[in-house]
Amino acid sequence: MKKIILSLVVLGLAAYGGSVAYLQHWDHATAPQLPANSPTRNDPVALAAFNSLREARCDFCHATHTELPFYFHVPLANQLMSKDVSEGLRHFRIEPVLSALQEGKPVNEEQLGRIEEVISQGRMPPDLYVFMHWHAHLNAQQNQAVLSWVQQERRQHYAMPGVASDHAADPIQPVPASLPVNAEQVALGQKLFFDKQLSGDGTLNCASCHDLQHGGVDHLVTATGIHGQKGPINVPTVYNAVFNVLQFWDGRAKDLADQAAGPVMNPLEMGSHDWNDVAARLNRDPAYAAQFQSAFGSPVIDQRSVTSAIAAYETTLITPDSRFDKYLKGDAQAINAEEKHGYELFKQVGCSGCHNGVAVGGGAFEVMGLEGNYFGDRGGQLTAADAGRIGVTKDPLDDHRFKVPTLRNVALTAPYFHDGSAKTLEQAVREMARYQTPDHNMSDADVHAIVAFLNTLTGTYQGKSLATDDSQAATAK
Repeated sequence: MKKIILSLVVLGLAAYGGSVAYLQHWDHATAPQLPANSPTRNDPVALAAFNSLREARCDFCHATHTELPFYFHVPLANQLMSKDVSEGLRHFRIEPVLSALQEGKPVNEEQLGRIEEVISQGRMPPDLYVFMHWHAHLNAQQNQAVLSWVQQERRQHYAMPGVASDHAADPIQPVPASLPVNAEQVALGQKLFFDKQLSGDGTLNCASCHDLQHGGVDHLVTATGIHGQKGPINVPTVYNAVFNVLQFWDGRAKDLADQAAGPVMNPLEMGSHDWNDVAARLNRDPAYAAQFQSAFGSPVIDQRSVTSAIAAYETTLITPDSRFDKYLKGDAQAINAEEKHGYELFKQVGCSGCHNGVAVGGGAFEVMGLEGNYFGDRGGQLTAADAGRIGVTKDPLDDHRFKVPTLRNVALTAPYFHDGSAKTLEQAVREMARYQTPDHNMSDADVHAIVAFLNTLTGTYQGKSLATDDSQAATAK
């Protein structure tokens, strides 16, 4: 009996060893390749990172249309691997990263942040995967190769003017002092932003929901529109919206002008029904014709000219010179020890994997409840607004996926999340840790430190700090 058992063990080990050897050969033979003329071949740092990602075969779980190993077709193994692939695609897509490396182009800041997060935390590749793919376990040198490449990418493509060299590779960069704009269009857009003639009954303007004296929001759970109607979703801040990759929580607007058109016509918001009617109301003000002529070379008032002007004005609604920006630019005393500790925690926990760049967010879309059942724990009936980006893309992987909000001036913009369910910044931090990161039970001390850091992100507008006593005291209504 002992000989039989021993024989079975030997056979099992031989089969396992043979499978591992076969998979190593197969993984290398089918792995992504660099074209012969790829600029990455001449960049040792980028090349080392590509080779590490290629060795790990991240594309098995984080890319579609990848030829999967033979055991994917074996019962039980298929179920386990299908779940891994589904979760992998839900968490991150590697295709844009591999394509950028193959073409020698910059990788998106959010993608860099996510890679840095999982490598720093040692979360990838998963142990069960490494059990069959020994070569996929990245050693310290390979992990460092990826992290060095992330830092190089940031220094070369995303470091902002004025940032201190020590912070040039940080996931967060200072807000620029200004962006290029057309002064005549900005002046016109400012007038339109505050003009209630854009609404159907003359009672609302853009500033009704985007109050520039209170963080660019209305502090309501969801917006209040024409005739007191309640909207379905929380109002995002208009400050720094120009840095968003797309506009609205679900990204249905491609830019600020496209976004500006939505509320004007929305029957639950400003309630106009026809742009000709809007133009007729604006034409009652004879000054508008001259302003449109000056701004666009034509007195014609229509959707394009109105929204383009508003977009030009909103491009100026950026908030540089926060205390944190001063820290990034080399003033080590601009933030205190607790705030610095909060920033380090912000990176260690993984917050900077999504909240990065100039706006500390706005550069990507992420699933709400990535690491926990947010909607199940929240309770209540799911609404159309809870669906997120799937309503735009129709892709099941985008179910409950929302644009990552900017954290600039976040201390002033309660309540939080698309549903306005988090009433305080402390609650928002705790729930983000619970539902979006592996750190499900963050300590009170860590929450307080991260909140302290977030408070340093309050910037200035037109040379005046937004952190007035009135706005700092604002809470969810």
